[in-house]
Amino acid sequence: MDLQQLTQLSHQVAEVARQAGQFIRQEAASFDRGRIEHKGLHDMVSYVDQESERIVVAGLRALLPEAGFITEEGTAGPANRAEQFTWIIDPLDGTTNFIHGLPVYSVSIALMQGAELVIGVVYEVNQEETFRAVRGGGAFANERPIRVSDAPTLSKSLVSTGFPYSNFNRIDPYLGMLKEFMRETNGVRRVGSAAIDLAWVAAGRFEAFFEFNINSYDVAAGILLVREAGGRVTQFLEEGDPVFNREIIASNGHVHEEMMQIIRPFWQ
Repeated sequence: MDLQQLTQLSHQVAEVARQAGQFIRQEAASFDRGRIEHKGLHDMVSYVDQESERIVVAGLRALLPEAGFITEEGTAGPANRAEQFTWIIDPLDGTTNFIHGLPVYSVSIALMQGAELVIGVVYEVNQEETFRAVRGGGAFANERPIRVSDAPTLSKSLVSTGFPYSNFNRIDPYLGMLKEFMRETNGVRRVGSAAIDLAWVAAGRFEAFFEFNINSYDVAAGILLVREAGGRVTQFLEEGDPVFNREIIASNGHVHEEMMQIIRPFWQ
């Protein structure tokens, strides 16, 4: 697809995300906590996640029938990374926030063409803010262009992170680097939705975000948002593709090397 075709498709994807978000908002008012499944002590799924995913998958299949799907809840069947197009979906990023009535959660949709991210949409449900990016076409929040911040150093930066909810064998090095970031920055925040964290880096609200044990559907759309807004995204210690590699640093670019320097002693 060329840029014009991708841009048109991205607007249609944003509308699909908003439809799912409208469903989530409606359900939040009368959510039944009895209809929660536990994938693990800290990893929950609700009927809202599953139905939101069905809405998204149906909408995207109508737009691009030949595409494969990688989804969090598996309602589209087993993960299928197709040769040409693959959708990567988190239908409710921030499920724990949603279940507890904390109004910070999102719908995240990305499209890969071959091995490249070409569309990223994050819909922040409660603020009704649509973040949209197309490869080579820039990044937008409610159709206003966005850019990463110009803060030059970590000492002038607000950084976000996500706490691990499984794989606790690396919790001690994580806590070590977290302590250093608390010392070296204006502050550290934990929002509870990696897709929102990344969208807010793209919009210049955070200077950086880091997390490990992360999934492709949590970060794919946000990675493209940050890159198209002028930022930088890598793994913890190298430039490798962070979409499928379970760890991520995203920043405004200016503070990226400082981030890596803090992380390096804890992550060898």
